[in-house]
Amino acid sequence: MISNKSTELLIIVTTFASLQDAKKMAHQLIEGHLAACVQIQEGVHSIYRWDGKICEGKEVLLSAKTMADKWIDISSFIKRHHPYDLPEVIAYVLEKYEAHYGKWVASEVK
Repeated sequence: MISNKSTELLIIVTTFASLQDAKKMAHQLIEGHLAACVQIQEGVHSIYRWDGKICEGKEVLLSAKTMADKWIDISSFIKRHHPYDLPEVIAYVLEKYEAHYGKWVASEVK
């Protein structure tokens, strides 16, 4: 496990209304060296309040692996290019991960 900010791994999570939008974002994040790996999961059922109404629907979950020092860049990129007015952009700091995997992620996003 590595513990300083420049080498901390993050998993960034956001959601999309369509697989096509999620795949487009995934390719942009990889091509821009903002993420080393992106996983997409269809069939997420979301329930939320929007404009005072309770909404419910299917979404596509995107999870991107990156480094903590990329947080500002990747979150800004997602907000600028996301089709939602207010996209979910959250990050999880990974406490433990395999060291070689962490080095690979770092090498892909530098």
